[in-house]
Amino acid sequence: MQHAALLDAARALLDEGGFAALTFPALAERTGLARSSVYEYFRSRAAVVEELCAVDLPAWVAEVEDAMAAVDDPAGKIAAYVHRQLELVGDRTHRVVVAISTGELDANARERIRAAHGRIVELVVNALADLGHPDPMLVASLVQGMVDAAVRRIECGEESTAVTAATLGLVLGGVSEVRLPVSTPDDTDTDTAPATDPATADPATDPESAPTSPEPSATPA
Repeated sequence: MQHAALLDAARALLDEGGFAALTFPALAERTGLARSSVYEYFRSRAAVVEELCAVDLPAWVAEVEDAMAAVDDPAGKIAAYVHRQLELVGDRTHRVVVAISTGELDANARERIRAAHGRIVELVVNALADLGHPDPMLVASLVQGMVDAAVRRIECGEESTAVTAATLGLVLGGVSEVRLPVSTPDDTDTDTAPATDPATADPATDPESAPTSPEPSATPA
């Protein structure tokens, strides 16, 4: 019970004051525990952060996964993928993750954040494959890049409804129809000149098509 209370206090501190606010004295004050008692649960601030990553990041991914599971068609899943992530920008879990990412993290915490980000991208790969994209992982990374840019716009104070609508329009417009390049004879054989029809050739512009004069006959001596 005290372990959960410490994690909740850590979330509140990160949400209110960022990474710098997460200190053991502050945790002790928030929970009413002695500082020595806090050390019984966590050996360092990095251990608190790692535990938060282990608990909160999978829950964040599950939120997006559940939203996608509620629809059947690939385009609808992609829309849910984008929409739910942007909805979560105002959620405390998102703000905590952002606050954590600004701090000096140990290798374990950074690896957990990278793994969660990779898991988010993987969620949309199958939907893109169903739409016929030949490299769905690449496209998924690009889609997530657009979502990340939209998140930053919302965090900077832009109206979330407008940002979400614009992002959905760009993403769905970009992934809904796959156009693969189709080679044509003109594309593959551009160095070959077209054959000239002798019947229509102009002798003035095509010397090779001009009639050949007969050789003069030999005059007997």
